[in-house]
Amino acid sequence: MKTTRFTRVHLLDNDTVAAWVFLTPALILLGVFIIWPIAYLFYLSFTAGSFTSTGTYWVGLKNYWRLLLNADFWQVIINSVYFTLATVIPSLVIPLGLAVLLNRSLALRGILRSAYFLPSIISLVAAGLGFRWLFQTTGPVNAFLDVVGIPPISWLGDTSWAMPVIILMSIWKQLGFNMVVFLAGLQAIPQSRYEAAELDGANAWQQFWYITLPGLTSTLIFVIVTTTIFTLRSFEQVYVMTGGGPLNSTNLLVYYVYQEAFAQFDFGYAAAASTLLLAVTLALVYLQLRSWGEE
Repeated sequence: MKTTRFTRVHLLDNDTVAAWVFLTPALILLGVFIIWPIAYLFYLSFTAGSFTSTGTYWVGLKNYWRLLLNADFWQVIINSVYFTLATVIPSLVIPLGLAVLLNRSLALRGILRSAYFLPSIISLVAAGLGFRWLFQTTGPVNAFLDVVGIPPISWLGDTSWAMPVIILMSIWKQLGFNMVVFLAGLQAIPQSRYEAAELDGANAWQQFWYITLPGLTSTLIFVIVTTTIFTLRSFEQVYVMTGGGPLNSTNLLVYYVYQEAFAQFDFGYAAAASTLLLAVTLALVYLQLRSWGEE
């Protein structure tokens, strides 16, 4: 018995050493490129100054108080919440509807899936430039409006229309990816459930509500979290299309951090705003993991 116990412990030790040997390169990369930058960001949020000869110095919670008392920051938060809600909800409803339709259309599923997914592989910068061209004052959208007798609209120069244009572009960019994810989730639901529901007299809406949605619970959680994170980290479309204007109406949190860090060189203040964004993102990831654990 003693020999057997010693052998098991010895083998366990060898396996542990081997595991650490194989994990060490990945852990080093994780520490250098993820953990250390996050830790340094958190430290930087409690400092002021710059990376010049004057250096940085400790200011405690001053940067966070500045955030709370800054009207521009709260305007950016309102913009970000509006942008996130207006982007996430259509980016869930429209792809889900398309996925349900494509799941029934076996003949055209491959072609339509590729067509809808195409925007997802286009660069955000390229997509932003394309939408800026479409919605400029002399662009195709205003040309069409002129044909039907509607006066041209300054889409990207109007505080009422600039954000909806960015939201439209973001929905268009996210639609294909979410549709493919929903389609994969639908194909994982056993067909026998729908056949049994039809025998019981359930109509299409009842099948969708009682079979499709419950079967897509984990998929819905994944899509909600990934789409929300995608919208929270939006930068390229604002940078390319509006530059945060007009009158700060399209300034989102990531673009605000960029301006404070690389235009105003207020790195500590920008780090504080980034830390808040990181906290929100980690909370969303935690909710996703917890929901999957319950499933």
